[in-house]
Amino acid sequence: MMRDIRYIYPTGLLAVFAFFVTMGDTLFKPKKSKSCDVLKRPEYIYLSPYTELSHYDKYFREAADTLGYDWTLIAAIAFTESRFDSTARSGVGACGVMQMMPKTMRGFGIPDSLQMDNRTNIMAAAKLLDILEKQYRYISDSEERINFILASYNAGFGHILDAMRLAHKHGKNKHVWQENVDSFLIYKSLPEFYTDSLCRNGEFKDWKQTLSFVRKVNRNWKRFSKRQKTYRDSIDVVMKNDTLKKLMQ
Repeated sequence: MMRDIRYIYPTGLLAVFAFFVTMGDTLFKPKKSKSCDVLKRPEYIYLSPYTELSHYDKYFREAADTLGYDWTLIAAIAFTESRFDSTARSGVGACGVMQMMPKTMRGFGIPDSLQMDNRTNIMAAAKLLDILEKQYRYISDSEERINFILASYNAGFGHILDAMRLAHKHGKNKHVWQENVDSFLIYKSLPEFYTDSLCRNGEFKDWKQTLSFVRKVNRNWKRFSKRQKTYRDSIDVVMKNDTLKKLMQ
């Protein structure tokens, strides 16, 4: 009988030990006070002040900051040029999301190996836009100035300057794009105009593309800008109704 007890005793201890290992957390875990919920720190939801247009938005905003532009205008140029396709390459060699010409980027000191890099491509476009902005600084109306900048971005500054000279010669306003300078960009495809001594950059055949580009960028800019405003307005509503919401600067 004593021999049997000797075997039962350690077996029982093992069983008790196993019980406490398994159930110990449940038995001895302190119970959560109902009042603890009141002391919980608030959970903040951070909201970006920008709507999302593409994968390259942060670069568009960086580029726009260097120019003092609305970032949705840079996005509109990119969308019109490539539909945000960073691998795009045109028949004349323009490349990247902003469809920059390799020759132009080389002029900015950008090696061929970096020309398809998204940030580099976008910042190169910003540099070109800045140069054009300075060329047209004498055009006081900002909307008109943007039209000339966009036209030059697409066609080249020389061709637009020719059209401005021709417009002035024929009694049109050389500081107004629509139905003034744009008409003479069209006429630069005709010998009687592109052979004029004022026309220093020769014939221009791609006027349809340039006129379309200016229209499309303005249309896309208006659409993107409205989308940004609508998004920002919705955030303002959230902020007014919930003090826990915070904007990420």
